[in-house]
This record gives sequence, structure tokens and C-alpha cells, in this order.
Amino acid sequence: MGQAAKTRNTKAQGKAASPFDSFNEICTIRIELLETDPLIWRQVEVPTSITLKVLHDIVQITMGWLDYHLWEFTIGKQRYGPPTDEEWATPPRIDAIKVRLRDVLNPRKTRINYLYDFGDCWAHRLIVTDVRQGEPGVSYPRYVGGEWAGPPEDSGGIPGFYEKLRAMADPDHPEHADIVEWLEDYDPRDIDELPLKIALGRIANRRNAARTRLAKQEG
Repeated sequence: MGQAAKTRNTKAQGKAASPFDSFNEICTIRIELLETDPLIWRQVEVPTSITLKVLHDIVQITMGWLDYHLWEFTIGKQRYGPPTDEEWATPPRIDAIKVRLRDVLNPRKTRINYLYDFGDCWAHRLIVTDVRQGEPGVSYPRYVGGEWAGPPEDSGGIPGFYEKLRAMADPDHPEHADIVEWLEDYDPRDIDELPLKIALGRIANRRNAARTRLAKQEG
């Protein structure tokens, strides 16, 4: 349920909305990299109070991207992202740092399109469900699971990525040696979860500090 709808329901029940309750609201997000086979996906639990800029950070971390390129979210017909880049002549976007996730959620399920790297065009689908209060003592965002490593940066989009995997697997491919050297120790079956969890932990630590301050104010 979106924050606006939640606030309306709370008022209808004769209760004042609590900033602390709102801060601790979370949701489940499934992140899918489109046109991959087998499907590359991640599942995370995140606070609904994060900005869309922080959501971008979470997608980058969990998919293994390095935040080298332009990006944007599309929700319905509205686009969100960093300020418009004149070099790419992109249409105006709403600044993602000024919008919170809870402000764009539908009551049951929200689909968010996320595009990373306007050259390689890595298209993702985010499915947001199960808005609820977070568990006491648990830090969010939290990684739940996933399958298959994300593609390396600048690997040529979906076609280039799979062509590189074929070259890596075929010793007779004319570019085999070059691709193996370029990919280094990349294993498409392996998600390196430790740095992922450490990076999400840094976001969670900042939120925990803010939650402590908010709890003192509430008290």
C-alpha cells in the first residue's frame, strides 16, 4: 500500500500516522534482467522510505553493476533519474533523489522499469510486493537471494554478453583467448554475495542511525 493510501486509512481509523512506523515499513522487490536465459534475478527486502536514487544504488549493488553509465526508472508514464543529460538529449525526468519509493507504490503490486547504460541498454523489471512492517532487530535493505551473475560492464548488451560467453566456452572460437583474458575470473553461475551484502550493510547502517534518532524524537 502506498504511503498516501496508508495515511488515509490511518486517519479514517482515527489514528495519527507515526513517522517511526512509516520509516520501518518495508517491501519485497524482485529484480529481473530482461531477455536473459537463464533469467538473471535478485530478490531483496527494502524500506519503502528510501528514495528512488537509493533504489538505484540497491539495483546496482545486487546486480553487480559499477554505476558507470546513465540510468532511469519508468513507472507508468513517468520517468525518474538523475538530472537530464544534454549529451544524450534525454527528455526531462523527475529527480530520483526527491522521490521516495512509498510515494509511487500501488496497493498490491508495482512494476518498475529500470534502464541502465543507454548504450548497452540493460533493461530490468522490478516487481514490488508485500508492503509490511519490518521485523524488529533486522536491518534493511536485506539481500534474500538470486540466480546467475550479472553481466560484466560494457559487454555489448544482451547480444554481446552471450556472444562473449560462447567465445569463453569454446576453445576453438577465434576470440577465445582475448575474451577469457577480458572476462578474467568471471563465472556466470556465481553470485559474489559477500561484497553485495557488505555494500547493502552500509546503506542499512546509515538507516539504523537515522532510525535511532527518529526513535528518540518519538520518545
